[in-house]
Amino acid sequence: MTFNIKTKAWMLICLLIGAGACTDGFEELNTNPNDPVAVPADVVFPYGVREAIDRIHGHRTRLERLGLDGGMLWVQYFARNQYTNEGDTYNPDASMRNNNWKGFYNESLINLQTVIDITGDPENAQFNENFQAAGIIMREYVFSVVTDTWGAIPYSEALNGSKTGNLVPAYDSQEAIYASMLENLKLAADLLDPSGDPIKGDILFNGDIVRWQKFANSLRLRLANRQAAKKPAEASKVFGEILGSPSTYPIFTSNDDYALLNHESRLNDNNNNAWNEIMVVDGREDWSISNTLIDAMTDGEGNPTDPRITVYAEPAAAGEMAGKLAGAVNGLPEAIASVFINTASRPGKWFTRESAPFFIMTYSELLFVLAEATLDGDYTAGLTAKEYLDMAVEASFDQYGLTAPDGYIESLVADKETIMTEKWKALFSQGIEAWTEYRRTGFPLLPEADNRAIFENNGQVPTRLRYPELEYSLNAANLDIATGLNGGPDDKLTPLWWVE
Repeated sequence: MTFNIKTKAWMLICLLIGAGACTDGFEELNTNPNDPVAVPADVVFPYGVREAIDRIHGHRTRLERLGLDGGMLWVQYFARNQYTNEGDTYNPDASMRNNNWKGFYNESLINLQTVIDITGDPENAQFNENFQAAGIIMREYVFSVVTDTWGAIPYSEALNGSKTGNLVPAYDSQEAIYASMLENLKLAADLLDPSGDPIKGDILFNGDIVRWQKFANSLRLRLANRQAAKKPAEASKVFGEILGSPSTYPIFTSNDDYALLNHESRLNDNNNNAWNEIMVVDGREDWSISNTLIDAMTDGEGNPTDPRITVYAEPAAAGEMAGKLAGAVNGLPEAIASVFINTASRPGKWFTRESAPFFIMTYSELLFVLAEATLDGDYTAGLTAKEYLDMAVEASFDQYGLTAPDGYIESLVADKETIMTEKWKALFSQGIEAWTEYRRTGFPLLPEADNRAIFENNGQVPTRLRYPELEYSLNAANLDIATGLNGGPDDKLTPLWWVE
């Protein structure tokens, strides 16, 4: 035990004047003002939120960029022209798997659970049911990304180690996790009360409780739709409950409704755009726009047929296509891929500016969910699938202040391939979300590999990430059970539970 000088002096006085006077002031002397006993929820909450969303979209630190070096490459929004073996050839580095697993649990989920425990305890001075609900919503959102990345994961026992002493939590199946996530999001939606206490430290909605309600219910629809092929009755029930009671369960209704993390000037380094930090400030040129995206949104000669591509990509700086939109090839060995550093388009400045947001869920995405659910018969009381599809595409253009070209929307056919391909275009920058939808539905159809490509994983887009090595050493028995819950070996070819 370490004693400071003041403590020693106080104990000496106690010995001299008698034990009866020793207690007064002793506790105050031994309280470290820099280590408060009460954890402030409004400090913990933004940290947990920011770290998760940064990680999902593109972390500042190499080998922690699940979005940039995972989803954005695997759905061929981007192609790497340097370090191509860090994701673009379907072989995510072991460190990326370890770092993101630890980051999600240790930096985000445990902090969000702390917020829920603090604000959900009526005996705590920070009791606030609106804050508790926001914590639940973000916890379930993060869990949805984690389970959609690995499959079976520690869920029900994952965040109780400090309470129960259980440091080897069991894994839950994806089916069980989805049921719990939907149940908990409904609980959170029912807790939210616009007339209740404000949420301090809210970096997503600035304390607007109605926007939290809309996000919670829109997220419920996303997850219900994702499991619909496996749980059609349960999905239909969620759709009917939410869409049948709009006053009780409001959802996004326009482009004024969305969930995103706004960023600030990099002078505030706690909340600057990681893409700006990496690609502009640090000057990393590792990511080019993929040929696949360019081909889908231009005329083949570098001229846009879809004006959104002028927001997504910058014209090539050099080469035959200088001044026009040009793509890079995915999966190439680095010696060949490096030629695209200057001859292919780079990510658009809209996304690499200091204050560019990271999208969590948009109005456009919700409309695509409704289009698909209507097409599949999981929801039939609203508009037609074609009407929802048209609204979704229009909202995607409007999101960037653009208008669809004449005839573009009218020509769309409301089938599964069209809905999901248009959704892929609209989800640009949300690589993990697009990767999940591709794995679930098989759309968009990706082109045949270039004959120079060196794709690993049998040439297939990863279906999931392998579990991190640290779990093999720390939680091996439960991990063995997890592979059985996934229905296949711990590799990048085992499909997840919701695959259609």
